[in-house]
Amino acid sequence: MKSMYHGSTNNEEVLSWGAEAIIVKTAFMELPAVKKIRVPKSYRCRELDISLRKRRTLLEAKLMFYSIKNGVPTPVVYFIDLVNTTIVMEYIEGKLLKEVISGKDLSSVAVFLEKSGYYTGLLHEAGIVHGDLTTSNIMIREPAGDITFIDFGLGAFSKDYEDQSVDLHLFLRSLESTHYSIAYEAFKHFIKGYSKARGENIAKKIQSKIKEIRMRGRYVSERKRKYEE
Repeated sequence: MKSMYHGSTNNEEVLSWGAEAIIVKTAFMELPAVKKIRVPKSYRCRELDISLRKRRTLLEAKLMFYSIKNGVPTPVVYFIDLVNTTIVMEYIEGKLLKEVISGKDLSSVAVFLEKSGYYTGLLHEAGIVHGDLTTSNIMIREPAGDITFIDFGLGAFSKDYEDQSVDLHLFLRSLESTHYSIAYEAFKHFIKGYSKARGENIAKKIQSKIKEIRMRGRYVSERKRKYEE
């Protein structure tokens, strides 16, 4: 796959290879950068596959642009190559929130959780949902310790409370799965930040929606288990 942008380098490093995209560390105009390359899906019609990948590539870049415009830190987009369904963006030096939380006392990471909640609130106020909001998609920049949201590949523009609640539900699930011992106290710090951005009334509505989503999930799980029995 030949890149269309000037400033590519032979000294590239594959950081991850997922089902949807390949993430490659590279350089752009002598700046450390990352290429996100959306991979073709062989099971889809070729024309449809190209159209979908182009649409998702452009949408993801727009979501990042409007996130920054509304005060939410994301990697800066340097270049969009729709022919190769590739976004070239700023390389973030730092650690995942997941890594920062692991093995730490809650008091030492509370500030990061609250900031994460606050920026999520700003996203939702701007009508943006992340789509995959987990502790693996929030980074802590080094050495400053600033929050940066990454991977908007499943994101969308939406002001629907249900969609916004799913974001928070996913974040809570990620805490439960990897940081179970502090999950609920950690989520309280997240909600504290979220409430600062959206106000108490909206935050309470979103929390009520989260409870509905979790109840539906439990109901489906129970029905599935009974069916399997």
